Amino acid sequence: MSERATHFGFQTVDESEKAAKVAGVFHSVAARYDLMNDLMSAGLHRAWKAFTIRQAALRPGMKVLDVAGGTGDLARAAARRVGPTGEIWLTDINASMLAVGRDRLVDDGVLQPVVLCDAERLPFPDDYFDRVSVAFGLRNMTHKDVALAEMTRVLKPGGRLYVLEFSKVSHALAPFYDLYSFAVLPVLGERITGDAGSYRYLAESIRMHPDQETLKAMMESAGLIRVRYYNLTAGIVALHEGWKV
Repeated sequence: MSERATHFGFQTVDESEKAAKVAGVFHSVAARYDLMNDLMSAGLHRAWKAFTIRQAALRPGMKVLDVAGGTGDLARAAARRVGPTGEIWLTDINASMLAVGRDRLVDDGVLQPVVLCDAERLPFPDDYFDRVSVAFGLRNMTHKDVALAEMTRVLKPGGRLYVLEFSKVSHALAPFYDLYSFAVLPVLGERITGDAGSYRYLAESIRMHPDQETLKAMMESAGLIRVRYYNLTAGIVALHEGWKV
């Protein structure tokens, strides 16, 4: 792979092309993204996100940034914890996903900032947030190390970063997981969203994402300490947690 090349699923593309290709995926599926999440995970994504919120130990008045927050599941749950004295900033690089998230927050009566921005260039000051989260978004970023450094930068000393992402499954489960990912998931995507290709990309992007130990090392390189991870559902998903000094 050349210095200017990166992965888009199993394809090798120029770095300048990846953001647009990922944007196309999420513009295509935004309207039925939440329905597909429920179907393809049998509702488990809700338990994974609830676990993340519990681990974050949010308190009233905290400032929370949800990066690549899309349709707003984590932001909505966090808003209930930090209350009216806290701040929740929902951000995403994709306008279609962010519009759904904004509407869902408003429907909940949550009037908090919604920002269209790139995770690799966050428009926030240093040392501002008590917690930063990114759920199922890091694997789509072109320069994951840059994004992790940015998320660390905007955390207050003593603040925590939470990365919820698909990861490396247990060896025993791998054959069944591969069959589901490459044979069933695209068909489901075609029937529900009319877009098999985006869900084929999803399966491929998961395989190209760093495994648990590699992501842990990347977070440490970004300047976080006490980095640990929790394997959820036999490693289909992992939650990584790191603290800023």
